Amino acid sequence: MKVEQIYTGCLAQGAYYIESRGEVAIIDPLREVAPYMERAQKENAKIKYVLETHFHADFVSGHIDLAKATGATIVFGPNAKANFEIHQASDGEELQLGDLKIRVLHTPGHTMESTTYLLIDENGKEHAIFTGDTLFLGDVGRPDLAAKSDLTEAQLAGHLYDSLRSKIMTLPDEVIVYPGHGAGSACGKSMRKETIGSVGEEKATNYALRADMSREEFVKEVSTGLLPPPSYFPKNVKMNKEGYDSINEVLHRGLQALSPNAFEAAANETGALLLDTRHQNIFSKGFIPNSIFIGIDGGFAPWVGALIPDIKQQILIIADQGREEEVVTRLARVGYDHAIGFLEGGFPAWEKAGKEMDTIDSISPEEFAKRFNSEKPLVIDVRKPGEYESEHIEGAENLPLDFINENMSEFNRDETQYLHCAGGYRSMIASSILKSRGVENIVNVEGGFKAIAEKGVPTTNYVCPSTLK
Repeated sequence: MKVEQIYTGCLAQGAYYIESRGEVAIIDPLREVAPYMERAQKENAKIKYVLETHFHADFVSGHIDLAKATGATIVFGPNAKANFEIHQASDGEELQLGDLKIRVLHTPGHTMESTTYLLIDENGKEHAIFTGDTLFLGDVGRPDLAAKSDLTEAQLAGHLYDSLRSKIMTLPDEVIVYPGHGAGSACGKSMRKETIGSVGEEKATNYALRADMSREEFVKEVSTGLLPPPSYFPKNVKMNKEGYDSINEVLHRGLQALSPNAFEAAANETGALLLDTRHQNIFSKGFIPNSIFIGIDGGFAPWVGALIPDIKQQILIIADQGREEEVVTRLARVGYDHAIGFLEGGFPAWEKAGKEMDTIDSISPEEFAKRFNSEKPLVIDVRKPGEYESEHIEGAENLPLDFINENMSEFNRDETQYLHCAGGYRSMIASSILKSRGVENIVNVEGGFKAIAEKGVPTTNYVCPSTLK
């Protein structure tokens, strides 16, 4: 028996490879399916099942391409309705995989088709559960994503309460927990950084699995503190239910090498979004006018999904040479399938061709400290509200990057404003978006909050008005 977690940090997502006697099951695969096929071929094994825990919202699964390429059966749990052929397993059904059995545990709550897969080893022992978005380490799946007019968030949370207590908490403590996500995912609110745990550990430490917790307490606690989900979530669900273009088609379309002249012409003719994926410090020193920055080495795919409203938006890519395919692939992971080419030779080729370029005023934490002490400038903190409330620069205003499209009118267009985040990545994204929309009076502060605070700039924490006397 082989069980491997294939963890993708950018999405904080875990896919799984299970093998026994030449038969393989893949759980919740990413869009690019070649690595799973290569892994099976290396072991001279055949992929028999593609098991989906639910219709994912935060990424586009590779289930359709993987099944077409290998002949594997796509398996969902009860209540799943798709526009392609699937095996809709019943609650308690067991799937044979070599010497192993995989038992289907219907665990609705995050969504109504949510399913946990229980792996039973060669000796009939309950070995591990693959929980998708039902149970995380330290948290459980948010119950608001599938809420509809006939099914409220509270009702979904109630289903989740029942699922956890009847299907998960009754398992032996030593059963391994393999979750669908870890810390950083928007599918939960307080996940731990670890990616493998046990039922016993979760019963002892997970707030949502307290033995004395009532249904009412559970519903309240899991529903409190949820930020609005990224706008691309329902669009990814739709693609996972209805189908999508082959990843090979997406790569072919996106990997069109364009000279600076051809790139400029394509931008003018199509109105495509210009997406620059280089490092933020390099981007600030020179970029194509009206391009926006989302660096490939940060939380790239989730930020693309959160900030580019139209999932069918045509995209032209500026990347470090040799990383173009990585960019197109990672765009496709969250359903942005309409990249139409990249700048051949990268930004140096644009610069060499003598094309117009722009810059963003970016200063060090030391320089910011000097200006703060002498000018008391307008400071914009683009971190999440929880980060801001924990501690922030005295007098800073919080306009989170997550909602920059909705809050564009809140940015001052007259007074110079200094933008910062935690480390410099998000503030450069915000700066680039503002600049592309004609907001010129911006200065990005490198290094982020920690670096600024270390320079002696006064900080404070948020005090809830209700606590003031």
